[in-house]
Amino acid sequence: MDAILTYSETAAELLKRRKVYRDIIFKYLAAKKIAVSPSSEKNQLIQRALEFWRESATESVSSAPESSSFNGQNSVPSQDKSNDTSHSGSLDCQLLGEHFCRWFYPLLNSQNPILGCEKGYWGPQHFWENTVLKFAYRTTQESTEEYCGAQMASLRLLALTREERLLFNPSIDTGGLKCAISRHGLVVVAVAGTIHRDNQCLGIFEQIFGLIRCPVTASWKIKNVNLKILGQSALGALGSIESAPRPSIQYKTKDLEEYYS
Repeated sequence: MDAILTYSETAAELLKRRKVYRDIIFKYLAAKKIAVSPSSEKNQLIQRALEFWRESATESVSSAPESSSFNGQNSVPSQDKSNDTSHSGSLDCQLLGEHFCRWFYPLLNSQNPILGCEKGYWGPQHFWENTVLKFAYRTTQESTEEYCGAQMASLRLLALTREERLLFNPSIDTGGLKCAISRHGLVVVAVAGTIHRDNQCLGIFEQIFGLIRCPVTASWKIKNVNLKILGQSALGALGSIESAPRPSIQYKTKDLEEYYS
């Protein structure tokens, strides 16, 4: 492994050799505290190792949240890590929500091939195994979808940017972000913004997340997702997107605290 790190330009070729077994790469990533699925194939593990080395040969992935699991270390005091279920005074949920959004949306948007940028490490590792995604969208008619499990939730969200080529533009600094903590310690992050494809604004969105911190890795993972998309044709009395009010979150804090109760 040291030789591979030293000669990083040949790392991919070396890792693909038959003598470099999948289990060796898996154990290496585990030793570096990089969360990967036990069912990951060798090619997936190789890609994760290469991403890790590109970020830093001496730094753990947890210090680079844009390409690994969101840990919120910049917004959560270390003394609060074992007390996530306490009252909201022990956790700046608004700051945590802002850090989460600045990690999540660039990561999801990077999967859009139109951007032509380097893709972040998207996948089910950012979700709890019992994640529930509820997706509602309205254009000329209203449709709803529901997905259960980390893999299904991850793939459906990925399809929005990779296949449908949508881009999410959250209004983080203009009233489009509000956060709260439920009495059970679930951090609820509500986001509003606009949806785009190419150079066209297609509509507005509202997305609500339920986040729970993993006691093992100390990273925050997604437990619930509720996504609503309203197309321009469904804006009705609001008229065009340009004349509609700026997307904002209308929920009161108490409503968010009880949203997933």
